[in-house]
Amino acid sequence: MSRIAQRFEALKANGKKALIPYITAGDPNLGVTVELMHALVAAGADILELGVPFSDPMADGPVIQLACERALEHGTSLRDVLAMVSEFREQDADTPVVLMGYLNPVEIFGYEAFAKAAAAAGVDGLLTVDLPPEEAAEPAELLKKHGIDPIFLLSPTTTQARAAHICQYASGFIYYVSIKGVTGAASLNVAEVESKLAMIRTQTDLPIGVGFGIRDADSAKAVGAVADAVVVGSALVTQIADNADAPEKLVGLLTGVLEPMRAALDSL
Repeated sequence: MSRIAQRFEALKANGKKALIPYITAGDPNLGVTVELMHALVAAGADILELGVPFSDPMADGPVIQLACERALEHGTSLRDVLAMVSEFREQDADTPVVLMGYLNPVEIFGYEAFAKAAAAAGVDGLLTVDLPPEEAAEPAELLKKHGIDPIFLLSPTTTQARAAHICQYASGFIYYVSIKGVTGAASLNVAEVESKLAMIRTQTDLPIGVGFGIRDADSAKAVGAVADAVVVGSALVTQIADNADAPEKLVGLLTGVLEPMRAALDSL
């Protein structure tokens, strides 16, 4: 059983919902990422989502696009991201880490070489935003062979047939994009999310995490009431952007965002 599956099983046994924060690796610089990862865990994160910087993050809004730009200005590569995970594992052998990004860096690395290196570093899951399900079978099986969960996105426009097709390749959890548009967009409708999750659950037994549009404790609690996990990204990355020149403040600021969300989820 993967670290991700173990974590969700333990949370379910305790009646808890998973809190999954996202930050972009290398933002605002390479030296602070591992410290922030540990701080997020201390603030209540159950799984960490670490963005792999890419020059054309087409599914992301301005907040995360700029985070990628800041990370790339410092030369952050996929190998650097794996090194960060490896360093994180020196002190934390339990918290699952999911890499989120785009196909191009993995293709350049080589699927087999990446899967081996990621497994050795302690990566638990990979979410590639632009991997179409029609081309997912071979990469998904390769990742699973090395103990890495392939994680896929479903959206408000995903049909039941397409959801069934995607879910057959997925493991770890399903990531449901709660709103149409890019990361950082608004207009979260929890009733619509609940309806869509009911459809997805007819296609898979995997836990479902919901991201996009979750900004504070109230929205985290509302989504946590209908989902297995809450994913928060832009609210954290905005703090990093606003304080990129003062990285010593970031631990306190990110903790200040995450801890109220953790408390809200625990009150369910």
